Amino acid sequence: MTSKYQRLFKKEQEESHFWPSFTDLLTIILLCFILIFIVMMVIKSLQIEEMKRTIDQIMGVRSELVNNLQNEFSDSAMGIEVDEETGAIIFNTEILFEYNESELKPDSFQFLDEFVPKYLDVLLQSGYEDYIAEIIIEGHTDRDGSYLYNLDLSQERAHSVAAYILGDDFPYKNIQQHLEDKLTVNGRSYTDFRTDESGNYSADASRRVEFKFRLKDEEILEKTREILDE
Repeated sequence: MTSKYQRLFKKEQEESHFWPSFTDLLTIILLCFILIFIVMMVIKSLQIEEMKRTIDQIMGVRSELVNNLQNEFSDSAMGIEVDEETGAIIFNTEILFEYNESELKPDSFQFLDEFVPKYLDVLLQSGYEDYIAEIIIEGHTDRDGSYLYNLDLSQERAHSVAAYILGDDFPYKNIQQHLEDKLTVNGRSYTDFRTDESGNYSADASRRVEFKFRLKDEEILEKTREILDE
């Protein structure tokens, strides 16, 4: 007959066998989690490195494009300014429009016939075109009049430039298809006004049209969001 003490001893033996087994199981599970964590961190690190390389490549392309645009237009007699950071091409609207008007001046057609091919030769040359997401024609005005009036005026001016470049009278039909795939127009009213050398508001400098380009950096930002969300 089993005594009370024998039963207690047997129970202690069973418990002593159970707890080491349970501890071993927890150790194995913990090691699995650690291994999974290490693998995930390695994968994340590789993704981040790939993203950095892609960003460096994009930034390198932008820098090269800005330098090429400066070389092409900085010494030009066309009166063009090249933004040294963004590569935006800036010229006073008096080249294209009469004051408060959105219809192109007769002399502006020759200017655009000369400028646009040179601009696109730089922007869409071999090796760069695949990086260009958008070419933007942007109109800007001075502060005369209301915001909405100037918004309409700036938009109409940008549209007038685009309409000529994509229209039947533009002599370089071979580049119109490239533009149709990438060209957009914006009107900014007077929100992005310019100043003179003293830092004072300049109405003359604020009235302008800009040609800008946007690289496919939104895809990089989307990839960044995906990596951070994982």
